[in-house]
Formats: sequence, C-alpha cells, structure tokens
Amino acid sequence: MKILTIVGARPQFIKASAFSRAVKSFAGVEEVIVHTGQHFDKNMSDIFFDEMEIPTPKYNLEIHSLSHGAMTGRMIEEIEKVLVIEKPDVLLVYGDTNSTLAGALAAKKMHIKVAHVEAGLRSFNMRMPEEVNRILTDRISDYLFCPTDTAVKNLTNEGYANIPCDVVRTGDVMYDAALFYAKKAEVSSTVLADLGVAKNEYVLATIHRQENTDDEHNLKNIVSALNEINARVRVVIPLHPRTRKILEQQGVTPEFTIIDPVGYIDMVQLTANAKLVMTDSGGLQKEAFFFQKNCVTMREQTEWIELVENGFNVTTGAVKEKILEGFNTMLNKQNDFSVNLYGTGNASAEIVEHLLRR
Repeated sequence: MKILTIVGARPQFIKASAFSRAVKSFAGVEEVIVHTGQHFDKNMSDIFFDEMEIPTPKYNLEIHSLSHGAMTGRMIEEIEKVLVIEKPDVLLVYGDTNSTLAGALAAKKMHIKVAHVEAGLRSFNMRMPEEVNRILTDRISDYLFCPTDTAVKNLTNEGYANIPCDVVRTGDVMYDAALFYAKKAEVSSTVLADLGVAKNEYVLATIHRQENTDDEHNLKNIVSALNEINARVRVVIPLHPRTRKILEQQGVTPEFTIIDPVGYIDMVQLTANAKLVMTDSGGLQKEAFFFQKNCVTMREQTEWIELVENGFNVTTGAVKEKILEGFNTMLNKQNDFSVNLYGTGNASAEIVEHLLRR
C-alpha cells in the first residue's frame, strides 16, 4: 500500500512525525510525504523535520504567501501533478488547513481514496477558514479518523451514517507525539534555562489566529490583558515575525517576554512546565491537557468541546475582562487529568491498521 501524505503547517508536521513512525513498523506500507510549503519560515518548518526526525518530504511545492483562493488553487494544481506520478492507494491529510482541503480535492477528483486524520471537529463558526476546510474535507473523505467521541457525534449529527465512508474513533495522533517527545524534551531542551524561568512560574501564551492577529481591536485587547497578567506572573510568548510587525505598526507595546517561534521539542518543554497555558491555537489546547495544564482559550469557540465541558479549558474570546477572568479562574484550579479524552497514545498505528483492511 502506498500512502501519499500532505503536510504544510506546524501542527501537521507534529502529527506526521507520529504517523510516519507508526508506518515504519508495518511491512508492505510505503509513505510519500508532500510538503506544500504553506509554512515556510525556518523555525516553522525545516526545524520540525530536523528535530522530530520526520522523513524528508519527497516533494516541496513551496506554495505560500498567497490569498486563500490563490493558495488553495495552486496547491490543487501541483498536488494533482504529484498524484499522476506517484499513483498512491490513499491520500492522507491532517486537520483543517488550505493544504488539507487542496489535497483532498485533488485526490477525490482523480478517484483516489482520501483519509482525513482529525475528522469530525467543529467550532460551529463558519467565519473561520479552518471550519470551512474541515467540513468540506470531511464530506469528500473515504476514511474519517476521529480523535474524540465528540468528533464522532458531530459526524453522526450531520448524517454521515448515510454517506459511504468509514468513521473511526482512533484517539489523537497528537497525543502519540506528545508522549514520545516529552521524554526527549526533558533531556535535550535548554529553553527554560535560556529564558531564565523556573518550572510552574510562568504563563505560556500564543497568538496566531487570523481573527485575532488581523483584527486591531482583538489584538490590542489580548496584549493589554497579557500585559496586566505579566505584572503578576511572567508571560512568555513565542511570536511569529508577522504578528510582531503588526504590533509595531499598531503602536502596541508588549510588556511580556517575546521569543522567536520555537521547535516542537522546546514547545513541549515550555508547555509541560508552565503554570498555565493561554492561547488561540487549536493544538496547544490539547497539548496543555496532555501535560496536565489548565488552559484559557482566547477565542469565542473551540473545536475541543470536551476540554471545556470537563473544566480543563475556558473560552474568553478577545475581550480583556473575560481573558482576565479566565486567567483568575484557571490559574490555580485543581483538575483531575486522569480522564481519558484522547485515546491511549496508539492512534497512528490504529489508522495504519484500518487502512490495511480497506
């Protein structure tokens, strides 16, 4: 069986590391990796392949810095060329990026089976490009690998029992990766020492969602809240150069610690040792849970409903007062992290096993 895997963004590199490692333990399975180039910054792309020992992509399409339509269209065109050459049995995509949708569309039009890892997630906010991407990808996929019971329920509610496809609850491949790299991070990461921070004495924050970085009001609210929090507990935030530039253009002055984007192993170390996580990222909400950290999500909705329902996460939007309230609620909240929400850390192998039974 030949699997052609599409990746293009940081979270997909992490998922690919777990899946590619699982593929190696199965005889007769070949994986070809295609990097669309959606994330092209050295710290956002190459470093992940290097430090996580992900097989070098056979193809790098180098498609980036375009509008949603132009980017997706170019990706479909180039992925189609690769499919003609490679003739895979299955095309596998992760998550909800433009790379995800482009890969699924290109394969489906060529009658190649599509497998969607992280299927069934819903924020129920159609203004988010990620929501559009994941819904459309789910609808044309042949294999829908769901990380949670909530994801399966979402697909059931949308009538997927009447669509010819396999809906499988596998657990989360991100959990596979987190378990594997946490051990490496303890040994190899020096990020805490480099920053001069001690365990459980800082808040880890990230801001990257378009709805926050491209909305001046939202961004100023978030920065103002984080500045106020920083006066109580040191806030550390890996920030993309693009967002730094926006802050400069808006005349916003962060008072917290800004560092360049870091590799996954350093990010694991930062997450595992934080007092609290505050983010607008999807993946980091789960990673906080994996490492038994409470989370404040600076968005109106989250795809990871089970984290909110079980009290591990709270959504605040970009409203300063709500962000501060969320911080005060979650900073010292005691939670029982023993509940199994994302499987046992064996999702990647389960996915390969199911594809082999096709």
